[in-house]
Amino acid sequence: MTQAFARVPDLLTQHLLLAFAALVLGLAVSLPLAILSARNRTVGRVALGLASLVQTIPSLALLALFYPILLSISALVGGGIPALGFLPSLLALSLYAILPILRNGVTGLANLDPAVLEAADGVGMTRGQKLRLVEAPLVAPVLMAGIRTAAVWTIGAATLSTTVGQPSLGDLIFAGLQTQNWTLVLAGCAAAAGLALSVDALLGLAEHGIARRRKGLAWASLGVLLLASLVALAPAMPSGKTSIVIGAKGFSEQYILARLIGQRLEAAGYEVEYREGLGSAVAFAALAGGNVDVYVDYSGTVWTNQMKRADVPGKQAIVAGVGQWARERHGIVMMGSLGFENVYAFAMRGPDAKRLGIHSIADLARVAPRLNLATDVEFLERPEWRSVRDTYGLSFKSARPYQPTFMYRALESGEADVIPAFSSDGRIAADGLAVLTDPKNALPGYDAILMVSPAHANDRRFQDVLRPLIGGIRVEDMRTANYMVDRDTGKATPEDAARWLARRSGL
Repeated sequence: MTQAFARVPDLLTQHLLLAFAALVLGLAVSLPLAILSARNRTVGRVALGLASLVQTIPSLALLALFYPILLSISALVGGGIPALGFLPSLLALSLYAILPILRNGVTGLANLDPAVLEAADGVGMTRGQKLRLVEAPLVAPVLMAGIRTAAVWTIGAATLSTTVGQPSLGDLIFAGLQTQNWTLVLAGCAAAAGLALSVDALLGLAEHGIARRRKGLAWASLGVLLLASLVALAPAMPSGKTSIVIGAKGFSEQYILARLIGQRLEAAGYEVEYREGLGSAVAFAALAGGNVDVYVDYSGTVWTNQMKRADVPGKQAIVAGVGQWARERHGIVMMGSLGFENVYAFAMRGPDAKRLGIHSIADLARVAPRLNLATDVEFLERPEWRSVRDTYGLSFKSARPYQPTFMYRALESGEADVIPAFSSDGRIAADGLAVLTDPKNALPGYDAILMVSPAHANDRRFQDVLRPLIGGIRVEDMRTANYMVDRDTGKATPEDAARWLARRSGL
């Protein structure tokens, strides 16, 4: 528990900085837009309509949408615009902050007493004076209520920034859900909830001070919030030290391998930080764009998702092809395979496979219309699924995506009958699953490969630290390390599993 909560302060400051920046940007857009909307009904209808439309888009989808948008803009202007990390998170969260501020601002201005406004006109106030001296003070309490709502929404949605490579308290939540480490989930949720309640309380005091004409209370509350934001900003200021950023996708094996890489680099004197919970496309783009310095990918994933290859040559040909393509197209160095493969492997409960006489995916195709399929969150959209489906004519009764850990839970509970398991997962043996063969070779090889960003393409010292990992990990040991993290009792942290794996592999 101590280890989980030790990560909270750093992530809390990152989370607060992101949420506060998004709120400020949302205010900068909303306030002038609220004034224009109150003065012009057409502008008001359009602005409120667009702001309401943004709220209908799921937070995760909005974050993801900014990746291709920023990537395209960066390509048009010749680069320099980060498509991952802080910028897409800031833009997405700012859009979410607009509606409550805008709506309350427009409502407050539209419902001012006409007699008060006529009196202001009668004493000869200009439009600017009337706004500053009459309208703004009267609308401020209503506007503050909208700002409080926007702040709470923004802090909550900021946990999802983990998926686009921005550190936040979501790092703890996503990692904890995947590894079933409920202490991590508790730490992330408690810190996010505490932050939201604290900010809401401070803004509530400011709202009360404004409503009661107690300027000292209002300014003191806002000052505390500003001070907290400045404290959060301090760790983000340049320190003269450059950290190595290690990427990881959203499942246990990736967390373990990221820690294994990190422990080697730390032992060699490097400072490291982690970007975890990334999707496959995001992780590769982060490496190519320099947001991530090193991570482990899988040859079949790059072959199908990034290279858009549908053919399935031998495993060595795929690894060699990925290495050549990554270097020529993106300047990425593929150092080599870690020594094991983590291929998608269709699996069923052992007794069910025996009862139905299913040994291969070809056998599965006969009874698939009566069975339910559970997959990880990416599989149904990946080229590998289309290849297997079309090659064998698979058609299931239902197909539902889950986080990888809960995919196994769905199979165990009977909610699913078939899953595309990971061949290096220790739960296959522990749960007595039957792995189906792929006689038509519809699935490519998935060697775990170490990928290094262009920034370290010619960094011999950096690569020498990592080189012992190449060919150094047996699949049996990787399965054991994975199961140490994934099992229900006596769970290990990814850090502990990585240390065990290093000792076991002689690293």
